[in-house]
Amino acid sequence: MAIWLQANMQAHEFISADYWESNAKAVRQMIPASEVYVCKENQQVTGFIGLTDDYIAGIFVDAAKRSQGIGKVLLNHAKQMKKRLTLHVYQKNEKALHFYLREGFQIGYEQTDENTGEIELLMVWEENREK
Repeated sequence: MAIWLQANMQAHEFISADYWESNAKAVRQMIPASEVYVCKENQQVTGFIGLTDDYIAGIFVDAAKRSQGIGKVLLNHAKQMKKRLTLHVYQKNEKALHFYLREGFQIGYEQTDENTGEIELLMVWEENREK
């Protein structure tokens, strides 16, 4: 949960830290109902991806390990298991948006997140698009 909270607060500086802190308990309760794949180094969790069916709830990487390919490894693992993946990304989270576009996702539509008032984009990846 520390990685989840840290990653969200750093990637979404345009959203109040209180929002992420107040949602941590709910996320902790949702994790057991999700598929979670973890990347470890020396028995320490360095990142994880959470899936609900074909929906990526998020990819979270420890701050000290970002930009080292861990997110790509986690995403590629999900791509090997699923023929289609979807996720939402905030439009202002340009680093994540560019990452997903580079990894073959396309923008499906945009909407306003009711909880934050921020514009978020539905991103879609389908296996047959890359072949």
